[in-house]
This record gives sequence, C-alpha cells and structure tokens, in this order.
Amino acid sequence: MTPPRAAAERDPGLQPERTRLAWRRTTLTGAVIAVLAVKSALHGGAPPSGIVAAALCTGVWLGLLGLAHRRIGALAAPRPVALAPRAAVTAVLCAVALAVCGVALVL
Repeated sequence: MTPPRAAAERDPGLQPERTRLAWRRTTLTGAVIAVLAVKSALHGGAPPSGIVAAALCTGVWLGLLGLAHRRIGALAAPRPVALAPRAAVTAVLCAVALAVCGVALVL
C-alpha cells in the first residue's frame, strides 16, 4: 500500500505546459506583427513615421519576448512563483500595443 501524498506536495498536471505554450504563441504572434511592420515600413520608401512605428513594434515585441522568457524559466521550478503585478501589467500593455500595431498594419 502506498502512503498518502503529503499536503505540501503539488501536482500541477499539464497547467505549466499549457502556460508555456500560451507564452510561446503570444510571442510568435508578436514576431509576425513585428516582421510585417518592418516589411511594410521598408517596402517602397516609407515615411519616417512608418519606420519609427516599425521600430516601436519591434521594441515592444522584444520586451514581451524577454518577459516571456523569464516567465517560462520560472515555470520550470517545482513551485513557480506567481507573476508579479508589474510584470502582468507590462505583459498586457505589450500585448495590447502589438494588437494595435497589427490593426494599423491591416488598415
């Protein structure tokens, strides 16, 4: 007979893997937006404002990528710490900024 599990032991199931995959999907989407922004800014001699917008999109994506990399690393721990409120707000702002860049590319 096996002994019962200790109350302090954690069984996260597949939740950390799903979270890692969600961070990867978000950064991949941001990469696509940044590449399209750069392509549209450099295609056909875009005005300086287009180049600045592409640079901002790329910078926001790089910030999101760094945050995602740190978070994915933290999820590897047996008991990952919760995402800090400041990091959560930063992630949301980066995602919203990339969404706005994506919409601006489409229009």
